[in-house]
This record gives sequence, C-alpha cells and structure tokens, in this order.
Amino acid sequence: MIPAPSAGSEGTKKKRRRRRPANRSPQSQNLATASTPASSQTPKPAAKSTKPKPPYAKRVDEVSAGGLVVDTTGKLGLLIGRRDQKDQTGKRILWSLPKGHIEEGETPEQAALREVQEETGIESVIEKSLGVIDFWFMAGGKRIHKTVHHYLFRESGGLLAAQETEVDEVAWFPLSEIIEKLAYPDEKKLISRTQATQELSSL
Repeated sequence: MIPAPSAGSEGTKKKRRRRRPANRSPQSQNLATASTPASSQTPKPAAKSTKPKPPYAKRVDEVSAGGLVVDTTGKLGLLIGRRDQKDQTGKRILWSLPKGHIEEGETPEQAALREVQEETGIESVIEKSLGVIDFWFMAGGKRIHKTVHHYLFRESGGLLAAQETEVDEVAWFPLSEIIEKLAYPDEKKLISRTQATQELSSL
C-alpha cells in the first residue's frame, strides 16, 4: 500500500522552533537595564563647604600731607619718632617724616604746614613739592588706602617740641643720615629719588 503524500513526508514536516532561556533573552536584559533607577547611575554632587567666608573688609581712603623740614643752616633735617609697638623693650624708635590728615577745606600745602607745626613745634615755609606716595594697610578691620603729599620745608621759627598725644620724640639729623634713619621704605625711596638731601645744600 502506497502511503498518502501527506502522511509523514520529510519535505512537509514542520521544523521545531528552539526557545531561548528566559535569563538569556535580549529583551529581558533591556528591560532590566531600563528598570534600573537613574539615581543609582548619576554621581552624587559634592558636599558644600561649611568653612565660613572671611569677613568683608571695608575700604577707607585717607589723604595726608607733610614732608621734610630743613633747618636755617641747610644742614639738618627734622624727623619725628614713635615707639615701635612690636618691640618688647619699648626702646626702639621708628623715625619718619612729620605728616597728618588733611582737614575739610584745607589744601595739601596748608595741611602740611599745620601738621609739621603741631607735631614738632617748628614753623616753616614750603620750598617745593617732593611728590606723592600711596600705600595700603589694615587697621581696625578696614583696608586703608593712604595717599600722602610731601613737601620740602625751610625752618622759619618755633621751638622744637614733640606733640604729646601722637609723637614720642622729635630730633634734627644731618641730611646725609636722613635716608638711613627713616624706618619706612616708601619714605626712603621718596627722599632718595628726589635727591632732596643734595638739593638742600644749595638752598
């Protein structure tokens, strides 16, 4: 008996489909990735610094005037001295040019003449300008920007006497020693640059 054509022919048999294990399915892997919370993949921001910021220092502008007074002989220069607060012995004196704040309504020249007389007791007249210097320093929690107008003076009268409230000593020094005596670099440079000590000998 000849079997019917449709009865178990190799050409007509359906191929069996192979199934992937559930744990190897690409779709299941994609779903696992998609289900991962974004927060677990995003780096946490760095913690903010809790260090307090330094307090703001207010800027204050000050303007002063003063300078170098030469005696009537043209050989001596006048300096003021204040005790060095950092010196534990209390004996070190810091020498500088007499000067002070310009008051309201004053010109730099008027203020310079007044301050010299108040701090040293010496009256004087202005011969010429020596220039202007400015510098910064901290005081009382403030940033001070100070501008100082300097002049060359000629002694005209008065008696040598230190101002009690602000000056510890006043003294005349040979002009050749002025730069060495000055305690502050800006004043040293000013006198050295203008060569005031050499010019004074011809006045």
